[in-house]
Amino acid sequence: MQVIYQELTKRFEETLLESLIKNEKKEEFENIRKNLINQASKEEFGDYQCNICLVLSKIYKRNPREIAIEFVQKLKENKEISNLCEALEIAGPGFINIKLKNNLLIAKIKSNIKCPRAGVPLSNNNSHSQKKVIVDFSSPNIAKEMHVGHLRSTIIGDSIAKIFELRGYTVLRLNHVGDWGTQFGMLITQLKDLYSSDLREIDKITISDLVEFYKASKKRFDNETEFKKRSREEVVKLQSGDKKSIKAWKLLCNQSRKEFDEIYKILNIKIKERGESFYNPFLKSIIEDLTFKKILVEDQGAKCVFLHGMTNKEGNPLPLIIKKKDGGFNYATTDLAALRYRFRKEPHGDNATRIIYVTDHGQSNHFAGVFQVAKRANWIPEDCEVNHVPFGLVQGIDGKKLKTREGDIIKLKDLLSESIKRAKEDLLKRLEKESRFETEEFILNTSKVIGIGAVKYADLSQNRITNYQFSFEKMLSLNGNTAPYLLYTLVRISGINRKNNMNEDAVNSESIAYSHDLEWKLIRKLLKFDEVIVSIEKDLMPNRLCNYLFELCQSFNRFYDQVSILKVEMNTKISRLTLCALTEKTLKLSLELLGIDSLERM
Repeated sequence: MQVIYQELTKRFEETLLESLIKNEKKEEFENIRKNLINQASKEEFGDYQCNICLVLSKIYKRNPREIAIEFVQKLKENKEISNLCEALEIAGPGFINIKLKNNLLIAKIKSNIKCPRAGVPLSNNNSHSQKKVIVDFSSPNIAKEMHVGHLRSTIIGDSIAKIFELRGYTVLRLNHVGDWGTQFGMLITQLKDLYSSDLREIDKITISDLVEFYKASKKRFDNETEFKKRSREEVVKLQSGDKKSIKAWKLLCNQSRKEFDEIYKILNIKIKERGESFYNPFLKSIIEDLTFKKILVEDQGAKCVFLHGMTNKEGNPLPLIIKKKDGGFNYATTDLAALRYRFRKEPHGDNATRIIYVTDHGQSNHFAGVFQVAKRANWIPEDCEVNHVPFGLVQGIDGKKLKTREGDIIKLKDLLSESIKRAKEDLLKRLEKESRFETEEFILNTSKVIGIGAVKYADLSQNRITNYQFSFEKMLSLNGNTAPYLLYTLVRISGINRKNNMNEDAVNSESIAYSHDLEWKLIRKLLKFDEVIVSIEKDLMPNRLCNYLFELCQSFNRFYDQVSILKVEMNTKISRLTLCALTEKTLKLSLELLGIDSLERM
């Protein structure tokens, strides 16, 4: 109902300005107009509420109810508002409850069924297709296996990207892989020591081998002076473009990339890799520009920027180190180079208007510092936006960081395999109980959809800022706010719709009407879908969509259980099947936005 909401807000503003707001108070009105109309706090209050009269009473020193009576009278004289509102009622000290016209809601239901986005409007900016949003997510490190920490970034980032794509933005999904830095000196040195005769032998190494390879090289680096010396020399060779060093580096990256791609395939994630190495040629210019703008200072041999409003325990300004004492660059330098490149116009940059970084909460201070320096250097255009999307830890049911019994971090690949395995076990038990026979193909596909969907939904349904406890038992349950519950509801609706194919003539029927209270509750819940999507675009909280879907499924299941859909006269049947059709469409689209496949049966 986003379009209706915008029209209603516009008409309320016009009426206020024409009848109640005096010229000398217009500036004060500008400060309060953003929350002129809000969602009704309870269904019995209508669709929306307006609390402006309580605010105006403080400005004009008048009784709020008197202002409300005067305002409602003026609103009823507005023809456009009369076409939108069934009722405007004053409640309490001066609240105005707003109930929309039924025929308006029915028209929206019909329209949303035909709309490929289920009623979600494209961005209201006329040039939305020209607005490029970059979502930076996942970001694993070379020679290290993806673990549960990468799971949150990958799932949250993918969902946010899908929502912006639905709204009509051009979205660039970037995987800022850790493929550069001093650690590659010791990795390449170890690689050359083991495969000096033929580097192609590394093709036989798996990601697990690489992890052990990394541990071994780190141990040598810490304990062998000669190895440490050669490793540091190797970094210089790599940065200067030595052919054999570059070849070894590429081999290491390619072996890790195979593992990453396998995980992304399982999760059905589309993402473009652009590692830290891409920005290496731009690091020198970062130093030059910050020096030219007199932002960079030297402190104890390092070049840094002292941050405004960010202090250490002693109350001194925190430094963001741009160039280390030994002349090396670090993550902050690379992130600044990436940010500047992304905002720059093509062909020398990505020409982004908004950049969204999805990383763990522990990097919040780092990005706050990077964003501050970028703003002080004027690298973020005035009409552009940059956001850090932090998330908490994945914990075990004991409330501690999720790890294996041996104390190691759980590998993402193992976690996904375990979820699919458990989903298959649950499915086989259910088939046996129901005496149902299904093909092996059906069992494998259904298990994968439920297993992967359960993991994704369990993550996305949480407020991303907080930690959450990982439990296979809870996430695979058919009851509660889980992916299996949503999928089960979708299967139920799809079955109804398959047996009673709704054609466009039926949807367009003028005889569509509703009288049951549960019908109207479902209608109003369906029509809130676009408002949920638009809100996520603003605050980047995908759990809003999960909460909405759970409530939508609850509304539909109450409707299904208590209202006859098929054994009624034809007009009523068509009307109720119309609600089934839109519920199915909204659920399928929403699951797609969460990166979860749909099922016809389960």
